Amino acid sequence: MTSDEGLSAVAVTFDRHPKEVVSTGFAPSLLTTQTEKLSLLSDYFKGEIVVLPFTQELSSLTAREFMQSVLREKLNAEVLLMGYNHRFGHGGGTMEDYMNWGSEMGIEVRMAKALEGEKVSSSRIRNLITEGDVEKANTLLGYRYFMTGSIVEGKQIGRQIGFPTANLSLPKRKLLPACGVYAVEVEMTDGTRRGGMLCIGHRPTVEANGELSIEVHIFDFKGNLYGKEIRLEFIGRLREERRFSSLEELQQQLRKDAVAVQKLIGNTV
Repeated sequence: MTSDEGLSAVAVTFDRHPKEVVSTGFAPSLLTTQTEKLSLLSDYFKGEIVVLPFTQELSSLTAREFMQSVLREKLNAEVLLMGYNHRFGHGGGTMEDYMNWGSEMGIEVRMAKALEGEKVSSSRIRNLITEGDVEKANTLLGYRYFMTGSIVEGKQIGRQIGFPTANLSLPKRKLLPACGVYAVEVEMTDGTRRGGMLCIGHRPTVEANGELSIEVHIFDFKGNLYGKEIRLEFIGRLREERRFSSLEELQQQLRKDAVAVQKLIGNTV
């Protein structure tokens, strides 16, 4: 993509969350893994994508130093578009500072307009997801929150009650929604999409103090997915996880859930 001014567009991002470097021992949960972030950028941005290693040395640069040594000298930036509330560089700076420093080194700094309406921030989106409100999170994100992971072998209890599931193994630190039952759309390895019913939780009906599991029942699918990678896009949350008195009672509830999930999915297409 090129601008009307004949300049090439470049998106700059880091190879890790900055807090991993500047905050000792802090490893934040991720809205997007590095792979997912680059995939999203490729979907929505058609220019060049530059990934900078975020090191202690880089973190110590002031905003002016970063603009001069990285943006101007390495990337040859002529125009810098910043979010209306974005700050960068050790010690930060005001928008007026960025504009003045940019003027000194031949970078025109422009501020993107804030969207009208409610405030959008990664912190707010994280909170919504951890609370299970994926529908609201999707609205603020501008796309469906998603997870990409590999299918691993489970205990096959779902198969016994008529709801075979694929157990998902996720990258470390991927942010998980609250435990419960969700409507999702599943992107298969061949690119096709199917509706699915996702359960996140500890399976209290079948084991006490069970480990956290992420299991998806894919509607109208029969096949072996072990070792393959799928992508789950969240549509909405149906209910919280709860314990049932028997597998039969769980089975009856899952039948009701499946109907409600399919209706929820159908209302989005």
